[in-house]
Amino acid sequence: MATNNDKGQSPGLGRLDLVWTLLPQIPLVIKIILLHILGRSESAKYLDLRSDLIISVVRSIFDGKPRPVSVTQAMTLRDPGVKGRLWVSAVASKVPPEQGIRDALLAAISSLGNPEEEAKRNAEPSFRIPDIVPVEAEWTGHRAAATRDSLPPAISEEAKYGELMKEVTNKTTILYFHGGAYYLCDPATHRSLTKHLARLTGGRVYSVRYRLAPQNPFPAALLDALVSYFTLLYPPPGAVHEAVAPENIVFSGDSAGGNLCVALLQTLLELRRQGRKVAWFGVDREVVLPAALALSSPWVDLTQSMPSWERNQRWCYLASPRLLAEEKEEGGHRKQQRPPPDDIWPANPPRRHLYADDAYLLHPLASLQMCGPGAWEGSPPVYVSCGWECIADEIKYLASRMARDGVTVVFEEYEAMPHVFSSILPRRPEAKRCLDRWGAFMRAVAGGGGEGEGEGEIKSSWKTIKAKTLEEVDIDVDTLTPFTEEDVRRLALLKVLGREKKKKMPLVDVPAKL
Repeated sequence: MATNNDKGQSPGLGRLDLVWTLLPQIPLVIKIILLHILGRSESAKYLDLRSDLIISVVRSIFDGKPRPVSVTQAMTLRDPGVKGRLWVSAVASKVPPEQGIRDALLAAISSLGNPEEEAKRNAEPSFRIPDIVPVEAEWTGHRAAATRDSLPPAISEEAKYGELMKEVTNKTTILYFHGGAYYLCDPATHRSLTKHLARLTGGRVYSVRYRLAPQNPFPAALLDALVSYFTLLYPPPGAVHEAVAPENIVFSGDSAGGNLCVALLQTLLELRRQGRKVAWFGVDREVVLPAALALSSPWVDLTQSMPSWERNQRWCYLASPRLLAEEKEEGGHRKQQRPPPDDIWPANPPRRHLYADDAYLLHPLASLQMCGPGAWEGSPPVYVSCGWECIADEIKYLASRMARDGVTVVFEEYEAMPHVFSSILPRRPEAKRCLDRWGAFMRAVAGGGGEGEGEGEIKSSWKTIKAKTLEEVDIDVDTLTPFTEEDVRRLALLKVLGREKKKKMPLVDVPAKL
């Protein structure tokens, strides 16, 4: 099956790339070791030396001189192959004969936008309307009898799915969207995580290979997500799986994948508000909601406009905000902030953001913090974990906004942990606890009978998890975020407009009700 992965890459060449990347970090490593041993770093109070080194080195690499986008993207698409205690069955959705699912998404985009700006767009659409394409995915499950070195048997993908299903102990089906800022990574990079989630839940994972930016900007990934959900609910002819009940499906994802989960939920809510059905393989299908969402460090604000981007730099490895930057004056010379040009970036026609056209940076299906009061009413339960990371402010704001709309929210903030810490620092006790809670939540809301089901009704909770001790401290949800809707709107607008904030920017999309 063709994929967007670079499967011809030599493993030896990949290791050589890693060596050349790490060599310049040796002085930083020595510095971190000395500061940690002497107790001179604030992070030493919360982190062991290994974790401190990992965060510091990754931060230095991310905040270094940008590479061409195509080079960085290709590095994250290398498929190491399937090995170990997991089943992987590669599949692809079929393209429906009608355009109903794309029409439904476009209707949601239009209705959630600013009416005045949508009138302009109707005359001349300002984004590339994506085609419906076969969306590749990986069914992933736990392979109990395998060893760490086991390779998959030489059988068909359908046969692998059959073997995977023999080990599933309940009905939990996780629709997983990987992170990577919408332009990096792949289901292959997240197999360790999805395998772990399958084992913890006793269920299975449908990990989606959605189209990446900048080649496929908004809303291509969102269309792929909607197609993938309908593929689970209403299997096209020839699909290996049977129809999955919505009460057994959980949307889950990390970082940009978390953004995609939340954007997909808001799309479904809007289509339900419209009372719309979707034509899908000859049948008008109901738009139903999943059992829940389970999110790890969801990226909410595309504009990177909230204060935690600066305040939490010392705890996180994410690069300084540069997605909307041009160049930066430093010490009398210009420091390049944007990646050097290549064959996929800058885009043609030009835009400032890798993922979204300028006119859609503040659309509620791209920057989810722009969803106004009442937007989340009727949502299923949501689990959210985050650390002391650069995007903490936007995550807390989203969780608080959902709670004010009556949504059941299980929120956990982990002291001193970076972005998506459960993957970056898998040996940390905080990471293990987070994964256990993540899996337990999904099993409880979507297990639907079978081993491990029946853990009781999910209730809202708001907790800080202390570093090292894992002590739980209750958070007052009313003080979770200091930001109002007006604050969030102002910060985002100022970031988008930048130096030209006094000039009118055409097609800035802010919901009128916000």
